[in-house]
Amino acid sequence: MAPFKYERIDKAEAALLIVDHQEGLYMLAHDFSPVQFKNNLLAHAALAKIYDLPVVLTSSSETGPNGPLPKEVIDMHPNAPLIKRQGEVNAWDNADFRAAVEATGKKQIILAGITTDVCTAFLALSLVEAGYTVYAHSDASGTFDGRTAQDANDRMRAAGVHVLSMFAVACELMRDWRSTPGAKEMMPFFDTYLPQYGFLARAHDAAIANGTPSGL
Repeated sequence: MAPFKYERIDKAEAALLIVDHQEGLYMLAHDFSPVQFKNNLLAHAALAKIYDLPVVLTSSSETGPNGPLPKEVIDMHPNAPLIKRQGEVNAWDNADFRAAVEATGKKQIILAGITTDVCTAFLALSLVEAGYTVYAHSDASGTFDGRTAQDANDRMRAAGVHVLSMFAVACELMRDWRSTPGAKEMMPFFDTYLPQYGFLARAHDAAIANGTPSGL
């Protein structure tokens, strides 16, 4: 057996894909609460902005019930290519989308989509086959239920896709709190999108400024 090699996300080598995060398809995601899932979709897009990652957006038949991508996502990345697919279920089957991904020049791909078992998984598997290292952002991919999400994540893992949480994606991009982007840029991100961590930091700051540190 070959020795394990830990291939971390490298912000200099990564691109981020936003796949079918559409306002109609959003209604299909039941493995998260609606409030949590909207938060996670926006966090996915925000990570690319913080780390200046190349972004490719894609939607599927958005003039029908699938709907458009959220305005908040478009506004974060107004200059990113937006590939509006008219029929291809797997985004990799669309020549314009493939060209846009290839044009980033990156070999690591962070992606999330709706649904996890179709839009995320089909594309992730195709990217692995094409030679990319793929990181599926599980918190920003949604589907009909938890069982379907687990089966999709298992299928991707079996093919070599890295399935990561929002916190894991963020921390692998950062690597060191002293980096740039580092604590200064990421603490506001966590305060907005991962409030459990944001409030932990707030409590620490309050204890240092106005209270008594625990001594732990």
